[in-house]
Amino acid sequence: MGVPVAVHEALPARDVLLGRTTHVRRVLPNKTRRMIGAWCFLDHYGPDDIKATGGMWVPPHPHTGLQTVTWLFEGLGLHTDSLGSEQLIRPGQLNVMTAGHGICHAEVSPEDAPPRLHGVQLWVCLPDDVRDRTPADFTHLADLPTYTEGGVTLKVLVGDLAGERSPAPTFSPLVGAEVRLQPGSRASLPLDPAFEHGVLVVQGETVVDGEGLSANHMVYLGGGREGLELSVPETGEESVLMLLGGAPFEEEIVMWWNFIGRSHDEVVAQRNDWNGDGLAWTPPRYGVVEGFAGDRLLAPPMPNVRLRSRGREA
Repeated sequence: MGVPVAVHEALPARDVLLGRTTHVRRVLPNKTRRMIGAWCFLDHYGPDDIKATGGMWVPPHPHTGLQTVTWLFEGLGLHTDSLGSEQLIRPGQLNVMTAGHGICHAEVSPEDAPPRLHGVQLWVCLPDDVRDRTPADFTHLADLPTYTEGGVTLKVLVGDLAGERSPAPTFSPLVGAEVRLQPGSRASLPLDPAFEHGVLVVQGETVVDGEGLSANHMVYLGGGREGLELSVPETGEESVLMLLGGAPFEEEIVMWWNFIGRSHDEVVAQRNDWNGDGLAWTPPRYGVVEGFAGDRLLAPPMPNVRLRSRGREA
């Protein structure tokens, strides 16, 4: 299909209830754009007062064929999974879970969490040759490559950017970064022209590629770009952005609920392997989150039509 050309396309978010209490703004998959590189899912949540909302409470649920990437701007989270991982998730520290053939995990706000919660949850689609691999140990990176100059701070979560490279595990050409710009600052980010890119404004007002973008908005920038210009007005607050990019993902996939497969029948099998005969049944494919105080989250009924595989464009 080739490299996408440079565009400036808004990706409007929709409100989704996650678990019992957390409302998120879902940006990917979008009505017009299903993926950016192998990034196939993006939820932006908060800032929320967890004393009012109850905080995050997502019971054990399964994943297949993907990596989860969790990034906090404020707050505290607790990740537990069926491999026995237990990890506090803090702002500025990267957390990656490689599901492969099947894994389950839970995400909650611990009792001593601070009052505000703000972050993003991302998924990366695994290519066909590795998507059925054995689930990998949970990756937690407390220190990431960071570059600061002239009121601009760049933190590379995944891949490499501006001479900095993250040690996070990847299985396709990707980049993911947090960019912070102080009022009155400007940045010129070098981009790989073979990648397609998108920018989410998390906080503040930012001029992205010559056009103003406010908080909670995302723009798809296409590909073929050697660089990207960013700037922030002299007055106002610090601007925080997420830059996502990657080589166009050419495989067609079926993504339904928390599963990624390549056919309707495959996703049906993944769902049945999880739901089994009811809450008392132990799903061997995904394992169990030991010690979780509550029931696991069952998959909803399948739709009345067959799911069809789709490419990155809607």
